[in-house]
Amino acid sequence: MTFPVRSFATHAPTNKLGLFHFVRRTARANDVVIDILYCGVCHTDIHHSRNDWGRANYPMVPGHEIVGRVIEVGAEVTRFQAGELVGVGCMVDACQACANCRRGWEQYCDTGSTFTYNGVDRHDGTPTFGGYAEKIVVSQDFVLRIPDGLDPAAAAPLLCAGITSYSPLKRAQVGPGSRVAVVGLGGLGHMALKLAKAMGAEVTLFTRSPGKEADARRLGADHIVLSTDAEQMSGVASRFDLIVDTVPYVHDLNPYVPSLVTGGALVLVGYLGPLDEPALLTGPLVLKGKSVSGSLIGGIADTQEMLDFCGRHGITADIEIIPMQSINEAYERMLGSDVKYRFVIDMASLKTAA
Repeated sequence: MTFPVRSFATHAPTNKLGLFHFVRRTARANDVVIDILYCGVCHTDIHHSRNDWGRANYPMVPGHEIVGRVIEVGAEVTRFQAGELVGVGCMVDACQACANCRRGWEQYCDTGSTFTYNGVDRHDGTPTFGGYAEKIVVSQDFVLRIPDGLDPAAAAPLLCAGITSYSPLKRAQVGPGSRVAVVGLGGLGHMALKLAKAMGAEVTLFTRSPGKEADARRLGADHIVLSTDAEQMSGVASRFDLIVDTVPYVHDLNPYVPSLVTGGALVLVGYLGPLDEPALLTGPLVLKGKSVSGSLIGGIADTQEMLDFCGRHGITADIEIIPMQSINEAYERMLGSDVKYRFVIDMASLKTAA
């Protein structure tokens, strides 16, 4: 048995998104059926929709920053009940048996995580369709509880931007006394500033754009460094324990490495692709034990931990709410950095979509 769902989808890399009807499965024994209220718009949605990474499967219903309300549960569901406010992030399944899954790193599942969209259901082989839709059906093991008191629309980006920023901070054990820098002030960067500040760190923003100081300070930055200013860059030499790099395009990492303390780390969370021009200079890494690494979203337990942390500290994303019908314009605005700092779709607008 299945049920019909309205959504917005794209059918080719050059197509705009438009109304698309498909069917969701009915709940398996371990499934939760969710009426989607809000869905954040992630830069990844654009990359996949336009096949920038060469892995697109069409038709595609994007969206992996989902907040909604439970309307039905399967016979074996024990963690959720109808009426609860819940979230779904970038994953809807994993093997849950490999070494990485057992460590709570479902995003690194050895058999491949099942992503919320542009993936394949590991049980029946059907395509996964994401949150630009009326409803979604997800295993209870991949559903998150949204803390009371958080605005549901502004909480939606926590399911990707939030956990992506939180994971490297947690791994570095950031706390009072830590010195953290964030490269880039966008959807990820603004969350990294808020989270690092709430953890008690001294927080610095690296930016190439003058004029962001007031906004950066409002979001939690103690200091702002213009990365194109050689004097400012030399002034933060050997200063940071951790740099979270949120920039989503090719850029030179070498200028940031000298600002790390001995043993410090620069963690990439925004860009997936080659960084061979300019080449990364390894001397400063080897001679001072510094590292450049990557981090992908976070596991389910860490995501719930992040949500609970945000609940305690009253942290949500800065958002602009849009109707589903404005998604194509929103994509173009995102590419022009014309949003502060995350679009969120009010899914009630889908009911009137033509």
